[in-house]
Amino acid sequence: MGTTERHRRIAAAVREARELSVTELAGLTGCSEMTVRRDLEILAEQGVLERFRGGARSLLLRGEEPPFGLRAQEGVEVKRRIAADVAALIADGESVVIDSGTTCLEVARALRDRRVTVMPLSLHAANALTGAPSVRLLLPGGEPRAGELALTGPLTEASLAAVRFDTAVIGCCGLTADDGLTAYDLADAAVKRAAIASARRTIAVAEAAKLSRTALAFVAPPTALHAVVTDETAPTGVTDALATAGVTVRKV
Repeated sequence: MGTTERHRRIAAAVREARELSVTELAGLTGCSEMTVRRDLEILAEQGVLERFRGGARSLLLRGEEPPFGLRAQEGVEVKRRIAADVAALIADGESVVIDSGTTCLEVARALRDRRVTVMPLSLHAANALTGAPSVRLLLPGGEPRAGELALTGPLTEASLAAVRFDTAVIGCCGLTADDGLTAYDLADAAVKRAAIASARRTIAVAEAAKLSRTALAFVAPPTALHAVVTDETAPTGVTDALATAGVTVRKV
């Protein structure tokens, strides 16, 4: 079992059980307790779990956004398929604003070899695009949220207001036909609204689990979206309702 897969398995097991010992995790992964302890230290630094002497416990509470480090390990192949489809919708020469979040980070990576102008709204995505030879990289101001490294606040919103993009790629925490696009964080929701307002076209990216979910902060109605790219397991009832609202739904 590789390190990445082992980290995913440990994170999922701790989340499910709420608390597990090093011995239990060693039995689950087939690794030594010393290896598990090193893995737990890494996952704790990423905010995925909390260490205690002899084991680890989950940090997740119901209704709260899972840590970036945990989300980055989940559904990677699905997120890459979504990102590839979004990249195919973007023409060379376009100007694009890319939202924060793990799926949007994959979109940034998918555009590294493209001739585009990009403003990323997280330091993770900015780092992924730094040094890309054909990308013109525009960096907004703002205050990065811990862990997420999403840029928020009046400096970010002012940066977005100063530019007009061809396409905004927006992540979400929830999306339904009735409640629209929603986010967990109020400041993040304000930045998403500013990005949508600055773009001619808005593409939302969302794994199937986010469809039919509603988070705390309202961002925009479905009528503000031109397209949604999701995966093939998305519930038909939800995608049909979005299509009825005028949104083009692409399942990958």
